[in-house]
Amino acid sequence: MNQDMTAAEVADFLDRDQEKDLLRFLTAGSVDDGKSTLIGRLLFDSKKLYEDQLAALERDNVREGHAENDIDYALLLDGLKAEREQGITIDVAYRYFSTNKRKFIIADTPGHEQYTRNMVTGASTANLSIILVDARKGIITQTKRHTFLASLLGIKHVVLAVNKMDLMEYSQDVFERICADYKDFVTRLNIPDVHCIPLSALKGDNVVEHSANMPWFDGKPLLHFLETVHVGSDQNFIDLRYPVQYVLRPSQGFRGFSGRVASGIVREGDELMVLPSRKKSKVTSITTYDGNLQEAFPPMSVTLTFADEIDISRGDMLVRPDNMPKIERHFESMLVWMSEEPMEPNKHYLIKHTTNMTRARIDKIRYRIDVNTLNKSDSDAFELNDIGRAVLTANKPLCFDPYQKNASTGSFILIDPVSFNTVAVGMIIDRVSEENMPSRITGGEQAVSAAGRSMISRSEREAQLHQSGVTIWITGLHGSGKNELAYKLERELFDRGAVTVLIDGSVVRAGLSRELDYSPADRAEHLRRVAYMCKLLNDQGIITICTFISPDEDIRQQICEIVGKERFHLIYVDADLDFCKAQEPGLYQKVERGESKYLPGVDIAFEPPIDPDFVLRQIHRDISADDVVEYMVRHVLESNQ
Repeated sequence: MNQDMTAAEVADFLDRDQEKDLLRFLTAGSVDDGKSTLIGRLLFDSKKLYEDQLAALERDNVREGHAENDIDYALLLDGLKAEREQGITIDVAYRYFSTNKRKFIIADTPGHEQYTRNMVTGASTANLSIILVDARKGIITQTKRHTFLASLLGIKHVVLAVNKMDLMEYSQDVFERICADYKDFVTRLNIPDVHCIPLSALKGDNVVEHSANMPWFDGKPLLHFLETVHVGSDQNFIDLRYPVQYVLRPSQGFRGFSGRVASGIVREGDELMVLPSRKKSKVTSITTYDGNLQEAFPPMSVTLTFADEIDISRGDMLVRPDNMPKIERHFESMLVWMSEEPMEPNKHYLIKHTTNMTRARIDKIRYRIDVNTLNKSDSDAFELNDIGRAVLTANKPLCFDPYQKNASTGSFILIDPVSFNTVAVGMIIDRVSEENMPSRITGGEQAVSAAGRSMISRSEREAQLHQSGVTIWITGLHGSGKNELAYKLERELFDRGAVTVLIDGSVVRAGLSRELDYSPADRAEHLRRVAYMCKLLNDQGIITICTFISPDEDIRQQICEIVGKERFHLIYVDADLDFCKAQEPGLYQKVERGESKYLPGVDIAFEPPIDPDFVLRQIHRDISADDVVEYMVRHVLESNQ
């Protein structure tokens, strides 16, 4: 900047600088493809280095043994000692610079597969990706991996920078062959804008200025392309999504709702709806630190006030009534596992989605994808840097859009509830209907449940209580009389000196499974929790009596495996549907009218047990537990005497 500039000229210069738009881009490529050198050359040739940075670069160049050669511009970015020793980039190095036309934030990301999570971090906010290839090697596995990751993260603009053309005598044939190979691969991915540029980062060819060594290339040099590429249309200005970050109450006369506009445009006077409450009101003001605005758009942070006193809190989302996101608990997403601790299939993680935080579980992994070959394979768990498609269920409904449509509301992170470390990032694909949710209880339950050890043996407990710790599982249709049987059985066994606990489905749903509904997937999770409770109580020598519809034979078998086959007793109360409807007409009529759903025997199937331990055929309301009691006395009480 000219030292003779007036204050007015300085202010005008700063105003014009503020008005420049921002381009975030990342560099990715294989080890030693020249990513850091390219960025260093961009900074050097565009005259965006301060004198102290230039002096430090010259000192480092001598220290690293390059004094007799060309300047190693990678030294501007490879800040970690480990990187300089190994000659590779490990962490994500961010750099900022600007030209007369645009401001830039560069993320120099690692090339090696083991640093996939680092590249994902750098790419998460990028508008554009520069993928470097060595002209001597052409398209390699890592080129495809980085392109796939760019596509996965919704980056719409990719520059294939064919570097080290000086080592291939600036051959046009070499460049065109590499471009053809790359475009043949990229057609399988969702990247709408791909440009190929031949260059030499070390020599400066086609980095800032056109190269005299490649007169056959009539495209833009890299910096010119970065200054002119249009990314404004990448923002979603159609679907208004305003996640509320916090409620602002600086005084009694002001109540505003602060947050960042994730997508769309909000204007003063607009009628908005609050989710999940669905209450509506009109925007009376859009407030910022610098004053009120008539409209706001991404990524502006503003405070909205409304004409009505409606209940809005952190985690709520403001939308237009005629343009709603999906509001679901069940969804499919692509997950990138970021933690060195592998995924635990039975663990509930915290999910942070926009400004909302709740718990979520991973119900099923559809497949794990090999980022080098793009081949898909089955998997029961994710490990560090794994990427795959999974089905998740949140404890409460989330307001989301598919990631490809809206990255702000289609992305989330999973957090370990103990360490609070981020374990995964996710990109939502779409909702999953409850009918298509996986309902199988996850495998490996029995091995996991057997891990605990106590100083008191099971036989010692059973000898003291004079009974075996077993689970009596009573199943049947709603209204079959299984609850009456359970309570009578509890009374009879107690009178004979047994120590019992009765576990009723409605009681568990009121507490332990409060957030779960009656869909197949949630029913499976509900029963898994009950099975674990039964196992823990049985380990203490206590008899558990459970009354659950449990309509699926496969799930009943898995419950049996969790509890232990030797102490699981399945009682089936066999009553036909007409009998059950007569006992409980209200619920059945509600389902038949479409006011409720997921009632076994009506809108979902009930599979009678294939081989129950005891069958009680229900033909009248007054059920007798005598036969069942005698069966249990023989198998539970007398067997331990």
